[in-house]
Amino acid sequence: MRFEPARFVKSAGRKADFIRDERPCVVFAGKSNVGKSSVINCLLGRKDLARVGSVPGKTTNINYFLVADRVWFVDLPGYGYARVSQAERDRWGALMEDFFAEGERITLGVQIVDGRHSPTALDVQMSRLFDRCGCERVVVANKWDKLKKSEMEPNLALIRQTLELGENVPLLPFSAEKRTGREILLGAIDARV
Repeated sequence: MRFEPARFVKSAGRKADFIRDERPCVVFAGKSNVGKSSVINCLLGRKDLARVGSVPGKTTNINYFLVADRVWFVDLPGYGYARVSQAERDRWGALMEDFFAEGERITLGVQIVDGRHSPTALDVQMSRLFDRCGCERVVVANKWDKLKKSEMEPNLALIRQTLELGENVPLLPFSAEKRTGREILLGAIDARV
């Protein structure tokens, strides 16, 4: 499938705003500073479709992008560190609970982790949310270009072990900056939508 054109459609800040139609949904989740927007932009060959912030926490709602008039790319708010109030964090938490309560709508979950580090407790929690939905999933180890060659295999093993990923869950090295892994991830998405 061609992943163009792509356009921003809606930012949902509450359950009533969620888009519910027959199109498949590819859902992107990751920590506030993991490069989620950069991964989406890289996949779609755009520089600024998904907003990339200079500080963590730029994505505050659930953002819907329509790709090729056929599939939704859904960008969830980042979790973890962000310079926002506790009330805003609580709002994000409630929004995520509402979204995952309708988890059967998720065609594919794309969980983005920092390939340089062990996944956090919040990464593990997100992994379990996807598992509970029963959707297929791909885990993307972003910022791969920042690793030394000797760190690559051990880091992949650590990510797989920490997230308790079964062998059926692809774990893909990725660099939004260098476009490493782009075609493989696009192929994984295409195979499921």
